[in-house]
Amino acid sequence: MKTRTLQQTITFKASPRDVYEMIMDSKKHSLLSGEKAKVSRKVGGSFTTWSGHISGINLVLTPGEKIVQAWRATGWWPDHYSIAIFDLEKVKAGSKLRFTQIGILRIVIAAIIADGSRPTGRP
Repeated sequence: MKTRTLQQTITFKASPRDVYEMIMDSKKHSLLSGEKAKVSRKVGGSFTTWSGHISGINLVLTPGEKIVQAWRATGWWPDHYSIAIFDLEKVKAGSKLRFTQIGILRIVIAAIIADGSRPTGRP
């Protein structure tokens, strides 16, 4: 099974805590993505985003600093998960988010290249 790693960095005019909340709060996440999201705020808790296209488990949650999740997309091989890491850092302009996703199946990379706007590569 061939996989890839995706890395993206973006700066927000918002505090690291606010960016963390946009990812981890179900209502805010839904507003941000325009798709249904249900996100547990507990380590070991599960989540679904992009109207069920992405699901997984929270592995590390440090409010305003770090989120590590095991992600699974619909259509992936059974039991295959990637690891998504959100590192947040306070900077002069607001906050910097460094996103790394390890273990993405190649089909998702093709969707990211075709779309360019979604870090998870929704088909």
